[in-house]
Amino acid sequence: MTDTTAPVPLRRALLSVSDKTGLLDLAQALSARGVELISTGGTAGMLRDAGLQVKDVSEITGFPEMMDGRVKTLHPMVHGALLALRDNSDHLAAMDAHGIGPIDLLVVNLYPFEATVAKGADYDDCVENIDIGGPAMIRGAAKNHGFVTTIVDPADYPALLKELVAHDGATTLPFRRRMAQNAFARTAAYDAAVSGWMAGAIGEAAPRHKAVAGALSQSLRYGENPHQKAAFYKDGCTRPGVGSAVQHQGKALSYNNINDTDAAFELVAEFDPAEGPVCAIIKHSNPCGVGRGATMLEAYRKAFATDQVSPFGGIIALNQGLDGETAREIVQIFTEVVIAPDVTDEAKEIFATKKNLRLLTTGGLPDPREPGETWRRVAGGWLVQDRDNGALTSGDLKVVTKRAPTKAELSDLMFAWKVAKHVKSNAIVYAKNGATVGVGAGQMSRVDSTRIAAQKARDMAEALGLSEVPTKGSVVASDAFFPFADGLLTAAEAGATAIIQPGGSIRDDEVIAAADEAGLAMVFTGMRHFRH
Repeated sequence: MTDTTAPVPLRRALLSVSDKTGLLDLAQALSARGVELISTGGTAGMLRDAGLQVKDVSEITGFPEMMDGRVKTLHPMVHGALLALRDNSDHLAAMDAHGIGPIDLLVVNLYPFEATVAKGADYDDCVENIDIGGPAMIRGAAKNHGFVTTIVDPADYPALLKELVAHDGATTLPFRRRMAQNAFARTAAYDAAVSGWMAGAIGEAAPRHKAVAGALSQSLRYGENPHQKAAFYKDGCTRPGVGSAVQHQGKALSYNNINDTDAAFELVAEFDPAEGPVCAIIKHSNPCGVGRGATMLEAYRKAFATDQVSPFGGIIALNQGLDGETAREIVQIFTEVVIAPDVTDEAKEIFATKKNLRLLTTGGLPDPREPGETWRRVAGGWLVQDRDNGALTSGDLKVVTKRAPTKAELSDLMFAWKVAKHVKSNAIVYAKNGATVGVGAGQMSRVDSTRIAAQKARDMAEALGLSEVPTKGSVVASDAFFPFADGLLTAAEAGATAIIQPGGSIRDDEVIAAADEAGLAMVFTGMRHFRH
């Protein structure tokens, strides 16, 4: 390929799109520059209706569109026009021998496969929306970007027109390279969507090859640390959350903001808003505190009371709308992000006084039971697993001690269990009266998590001037089984009266006996919630 800086004039363009946004303005601008327009089907009809002169692809190929439009551009007269190297004498001779005229610009976007899947179409309809000719043309034109400009996104039409103005109707090699990269990325994302959908449709849990794709949402200032470059890509998922939220105010979200906000909102989604307001305060993807109340203000105060130091610069998530009364309380300390399904005008006005506070609304909560996948990069590959959508009801619990939990204990046990699911392992959560009172996260030893959570509660009692440590009369949730009785006994020493844990240790009998001796009620879930 000749690497030349000389711009390539556009004389002939093929336009074939499903998304016709902005196409007419582009076609008119091209026509005004004397560019010959070639098109297909509905695209050609729209351009003719606007008074533009257009040649049908069938005039170029000598074949009509056939098989319901499945076969129209798959022809040497099209692909030869896109793939021919203009500085190769053999290619030029072949073009001349077969009457193939070069195509300098390809404007194509693909059948709306992703949108068809998103609306819940049946299998056959999804298959019919798999584009064949479009990706083939895009790949051919993009490969030949030394001579051909490839545009696959209406968002790039203004850049193309600006390029033509700057270079007297021609495009430069750097521009064509950028557009070619966009083109290959688009076909890769399209193929990833098709293969991913088909794997799910036929029940292939672990396909031989697996691909994931996303569209750039924003370039980020940096990643977890200032020396790391970062960006946020969206995958088209309609799940309510940070990726689909509306940002009402504040600076652009950072890498850590996005990560922590997602963790916070997924946590509060565990709690049905019909059962009352719940607030979660998150720092570094771990909850500082979670509270349930009769009002959102009460829920926030209970969450904040768990730990009044860590929430500074944290993330707040609500399972119901943000009201003015709660907003007034939130702005008493510095908060990075608040995310909620909705917000009142009064709350917006209060937050407007804090210009750096990001306020996000989502219009709803994500379904914690919805299937999905999580991906994690490791050296040499990816770990892919189902989203942890495991859930329990009180009827799923197995009482293993002599004493069964009381109704109040059972309510707090279920509350603590939902929170523990979202705490980094080893996770221990003390809860009382619908609020966390101590959280121990991410320790190598479960007994250390138990001690740290209890110490948090003692710190809370001192800060609030309480006469009694709040772990007295609390319940404890453990995300995985107690391998020894020491962690359970540490919780009992802190004043806990009931335990919820998966069970399954070879020493379960010892742990149960220790619980009975301490007068604790304990239930097994049979389900673990590691979060590494």
